[in-house]
Amino acid sequence: MLAFSGPAPEIINGRLAMTGFVVAIEAELASGEDVPLFKGVNVASKTDRFMTSNAKLWNGRFAMLGLVALAFTEFVKSGALV
Repeated sequence: MLAFSGPAPEIINGRLAMTGFVVAIEAELASGEDVPLFKGVNVASKTDRFMTSNAKLWNGRFAMLGLVALAFTEFVKSGALV
C-alpha cells in the first residue's frame, strides 16, 4: 500500500498538493502579492539563526517519516491511534 507504486503515496502527495494550492491562492488573495517562488527567494535566503535551511530539511524529513509511521500504525492497529 505504501510502496512507491502503491496508491497511498500518490493520494497523500495529491492531498498535500491540493492543500498547498488552496493555501497559495488564499495567501495571494489576502496579500495581493504573487507566490514568491520565481523572485529569487529560496530556503537559504529565508533562514535565521535558529531555523537554518538544513534544520528545515531535517524537520520536513522527520515529518514525512512521522506521517508514514502513523499510517502504518493505524493500518496494523485497524483503527485510530488515539
